[in-house]
Amino acid sequence: MPDQHGSPQPDTPPRTLNEDWLAVIVGLTLLALVLLGAIPGSVVP
Repeated sequence: MPDQHGSPQPDTPPRTLNEDWLAVIVGLTLLALVLLGAIPGSVVP
C-alpha cells in the first residue's frame, strides 16, 4: 500500500456515499427478488 505523507487528503469517499450505495444495492436486490417471484407466480396458474 503506497503511503502518501505529502497529501493528507483521503482517496476514499465519505461514509454517507458508501451507505447510499449499500441502500441502492439492497433496494435493487429486493426489487429483483420481487420481480423474479412475481413473474412466475402470475404466469403459472
